[in-house]
Amino acid sequence: MQRYLVTGAAGFIGYHVARYLLARGDAVVGIDNLNDYYEVKLKHDRLAQLQSFEQFCFVKLDVVDQAGMQRLFAEHRFPVVIHLAAQAGVRYSLQNPRAYVDSNLVGFLNVLEGCRHFDCRHLVYASSSSVYGANTRLPFSVHDNVDHPVSLYAATKKANELMAHTYSHLYGLPTTGLRFFTVYGPWGRPDMALFIFTRAILEGRPIDVFNYGKMQRDFTYIDDIVEGVVRVADRPATANPAWSGDAPDPGTSSAPYRIYNIGNHSPVELDYFISVLEECLGKKAIRNFLPMQPGDVPATYADIQDLARDFGFEPATPIEVGIRRFVDWYRRYYGV
Repeated sequence: MQRYLVTGAAGFIGYHVARYLLARGDAVVGIDNLNDYYEVKLKHDRLAQLQSFEQFCFVKLDVVDQAGMQRLFAEHRFPVVIHLAAQAGVRYSLQNPRAYVDSNLVGFLNVLEGCRHFDCRHLVYASSSSVYGANTRLPFSVHDNVDHPVSLYAATKKANELMAHTYSHLYGLPTTGLRFFTVYGPWGRPDMALFIFTRAILEGRPIDVFNYGKMQRDFTYIDDIVEGVVRVADRPATANPAWSGDAPDPGTSSAPYRIYNIGNHSPVELDYFISVLEECLGKKAIRNFLPMQPGDVPATYADIQDLARDFGFEPATPIEVGIRRFVDWYRRYYGV
């Protein structure tokens, strides 16, 4: 039995990762601050699912709490840490930037310090496809420079990668950053497009369709994300012996540091995404076409060659299958 810390365990991805680990017999300590960024009942209901496993321990704790985090690491000395707690959302970062500095920078530092001082063998943490920012060369590669974020959320995720590299270099801490591409599925976040659209369509309200429906996203189903996270967590990051400071590769290092994309490597136009949802719901959407929002990018598309090469895994759930599973869950959960 392996022992894991999963931060953000009441969140969308954290819940699914923790459940996967518990189902295969591992022990999980999950932490979450249960904030009200979205409906707290959904977080409590996720936790209730996890608490049905004997080997799950929940601690209500904010990663920003330096003393609390130090006590947690000192008590448990986690061999593997999967850090998924963060203030999420590109658009919300335009309204409340300080929340991102606190959770995503200060909180991440507390995780790094815990790993450094209490013998962690591998830190896996959530980065984001948003770090690609103003990049327009597709597909997005971890070997490309990503120094032009277009939202503060993206900037904090890029900062996480830089902070992790520093700890890998200075202290030999193996760290792996995973750039998630538009994750969706059952138990998802209510601030994400699929959730918002589903609720509005069923209630007969219009949906806002940005960039006139021409945006493209590399939608990635939650089960594929979880499979990737766990495979990566079970193999600590290693140094790249071919890495050179003369031509530095952004995705690897001479330190035990790695970055991977996890995406479906199959971009879908927003207009088609909505059409699939309409079919699954059996109801047409009222579309309110709008220009692109500040902080958004027109397209995301993941190059996952490194993930496939190193872990023998490629996300592959078609959007038609994933949306159907979400809709089935949504109807059950909300009794619609």
